[in-house]
Amino acid sequence: MKEKILIYQVLPRLFGNHKPNPVPHGTITENGCGKLSAFTPKVLKEIRKLGFSHIWYTGLLEHATQTVYPDIRPDHPAVVKGKAGSPYAIKDYYDIDPDLADVVPDRMKEFEKLVVRTHKAGLKFIMDFVPNHVARGYNSDAKPDSVIDLGAADNLHTSFARNNNFYYLPGQQFQITHESRPANYHESPAKVTGNDCFSPHPTPNDWYETVKLNYGIDYLNGGRTHFSPIPDTWKKMTDILLFWASKQVDGFRCDMAEMVPVEFWEYAIPKVKEKHPGIIFIAEVYNPEQYRNYLQRGHFDYLYDKVGLYDTLRAVVTGNLPASAITACWQSTGDIQPNMLNFLENHDEQRIASDFFAGDAQKAIPALAVALFMNTSPFMVYFGQTIGERGMDAEGFSGRDGRTTIFDYWSMPNCLSPITAEQKKLRSCYAEWLNLANSNSALREGDFYDLMYANPSGEGFNPDKQYAFLRSDGKDLVLVVANFDAQPKDARVFLPAHAFDHFGIRSKALRDTYCELHLEGYGAVITEICRHTSYLRPPKTA
Repeated sequence: MKEKILIYQVLPRLFGNHKPNPVPHGTITENGCGKLSAFTPKVLKEIRKLGFSHIWYTGLLEHATQTVYPDIRPDHPAVVKGKAGSPYAIKDYYDIDPDLADVVPDRMKEFEKLVVRTHKAGLKFIMDFVPNHVARGYNSDAKPDSVIDLGAADNLHTSFARNNNFYYLPGQQFQITHESRPANYHESPAKVTGNDCFSPHPTPNDWYETVKLNYGIDYLNGGRTHFSPIPDTWKKMTDILLFWASKQVDGFRCDMAEMVPVEFWEYAIPKVKEKHPGIIFIAEVYNPEQYRNYLQRGHFDYLYDKVGLYDTLRAVVTGNLPASAITACWQSTGDIQPNMLNFLENHDEQRIASDFFAGDAQKAIPALAVALFMNTSPFMVYFGQTIGERGMDAEGFSGRDGRTTIFDYWSMPNCLSPITAEQKKLRSCYAEWLNLANSNSALREGDFYDLMYANPSGEGFNPDKQYAFLRSDGKDLVLVVANFDAQPKDARVFLPAHAFDHFGIRSKALRDTYCELHLEGYGAVITEICRHTSYLRPPKTA
């Protein structure tokens, strides 16, 4: 039986931090920091019990920080975002972030023990790979003796060279252009900033704390490519992937993968998979025109479905699109739909319950039913999502923006206090449905049939507010109806004969029939039609 991939994304820096009443812009001493040891066998067992198959530990690699540790070269505060620093400003690709260790010199051993505990709990281990950029002060003190550090052999007198690891602006000094940053940071010649900013004066909106890696594209000369012979950066980054894969991790979530040429992935991923069969690669890609390129040529297993399903469901939840818009959304990905990673929250997006999104986690229950059950695609949940974390703190560098900070030392009040009855109901809904996604064969691996064309607006159905579809493996048939309306609804859903023909189900009693059911406001019903006529018990919250 092939298990549906269900990913629990968690930021260890926050997850295990139980220090109450954090202060904005607080230091690690003031606000505390979660450790890898917080993921005990008991905790991991509970995560597995919720229904998850994989856990993505976000922010494991050593990154730039304003916290100073003995025997680790400090970072200049001018090029660190927040006191803790961004997990995506990598300082050492071969090391674990010291913030996460109980005993800093033993941080790699603590990581290796976490991999073992994760596997013993029945979970697979995913970690970040950040291929496009590094911290401005990148310096690996943990690299193998045979490795030459990134940039150590670069020609600093040219903007581009095939075997340079960075891009340079010869004769120009890097300058911080916003007043909130200290002014005594020196970098000459200036290196190009991570978001393709070819200026020595990046703005506050640029990724000014990072440096762009050079994969052999000469951007200042028409984007000419220099891929043969293989650029030095390709070899070094492939070695980094192999280093972590050898520690028995099960997958990589590749940050901003589309900013790295697909030719690199075509080179690197097969090398990793040859030595480590079964390892998966998930790409953060936002350009639909490049989806098939990164899947088919780049060898990625899964891509973010952000600009498609996430954006559509968010718009439906907030009343900016009718529920019927979901049909065109899934049609746009077509044959590659099984390779799209569905989600409603992650570290880049605003929390569902925040004032900037829905204001109430319950309003996204119908979206959960759609994103989780409409296909065989992997589904991801961000920690705190199952209890309606709001993300409405002003933590420091991360202001009150509806997101949980990735830049600051912080703790989440919802995770420290006993959860409310409402939160228990929400978590129960997630747990029941996540487990159902794998325990029911039709939902786990069955085909999909959109019912919207057969259910135009009428007395029993409103396509602006309800979305209905079927899933079947040829034996079991499951109907899912999501209600994006605050008002309860007695729905009458038409099941056309063509749907049964589509699934190869031969039953005279189940042709051109209606299913009548009651939908709670902001709820959904998942009901088994074919073998059994009883409803799969919906959670009380739904």
